[in-house]
Amino acid sequence: MFFKFLLRRLMYVIPMLIVTTLIVFSLILIIPGDPALALLGDNATEEKLALLRSQLGLDQPVLIQYWNWLTNAVQGDLGRSLFTGEIVSDAVFSRLGITFQLVVTSIVFSFIFGMIFAIGSVIKPNSWMDYVSRFMGTIGTAIPNFWLAMLLIVVFSVNLGWLPATGFTSISDNLGGFFQSIILPAICLGAFGAAQITRQLRSSLLEVLESDYIRTAYSKGLLLWPVIWKHALRNSLLPVITTTGLLFGNMLGATVVIETVFAIPGMGQLAVNSILQRDFPMLQGVVLVMVILVLIINFVTDVLYSVLDPRIEFK
Repeated sequence: MFFKFLLRRLMYVIPMLIVTTLIVFSLILIIPGDPALALLGDNATEEKLALLRSQLGLDQPVLIQYWNWLTNAVQGDLGRSLFTGEIVSDAVFSRLGITFQLVVTSIVFSFIFGMIFAIGSVIKPNSWMDYVSRFMGTIGTAIPNFWLAMLLIVVFSVNLGWLPATGFTSISDNLGGFFQSIILPAICLGAFGAAQITRQLRSSLLEVLESDYIRTAYSKGLLLWPVIWKHALRNSLLPVITTTGLLFGNMLGATVVIETVFAIPGMGQLAVNSILQRDFPMLQGVVLVMVILVLIINFVTDVLYSVLDPRIEFK
């Protein structure tokens, strides 16, 4: 039964991947600018431009271009960069580890601080902790991450000099350097997630604490903290799992801004550079990997939610 459940969920992923990549592929092709003109320069003749467009396949209908790209992508061939000649798959996967470290760190930051604020708010309602939690749940959603990034750079890098304003050190190279380089980007990227988890977990905890089995636990003499930790938190975390899965996709998209602001050489910065250079093969490779990652995370989240909640049947 569980195997059929996984297979059915997987069958939803495949057509979604095809439709999504087709839409994204079509939108990329309508980005203003001509790759042939960007390669040959403004002084290029129409004959040379037409010849290069034909060599790149840009003169073909969109569906034919998509089919050719998709069949090559299935075989692991994402093409080469129009400007550097670099193999797209090598360039993308060399940046993937950097972006993955940033996103995972941001999710951990969001989860930890979201739980702290939510549980603190429930344990002491109408206290300063409760008001701070509500405030964080609102302001974390409202503040744009690029504005927060510039503010943190001015305060902690320019004025105080505590943390680097740009650059990135991988966790495998230097653990201390990694934490120094990741703190500010992770805060900017995870602020929205922390706010979402705070609001979601707080509402879920308040609802669960009104349940009959919680009243039974109170009647047995248990205190509030053991009740929350041993009984309420597990059921309250189920909606947060779904929220965390959605946050992964949001954060992956937001890396385009954060990696540009902090000069982090990840997939987000690679996507921005590809747009500016009209390097369509590179941009298509970046988008394809991002879409696959989001679909995989959503698939894992769906399965994990079903496993953790016994009320859901594997249908």
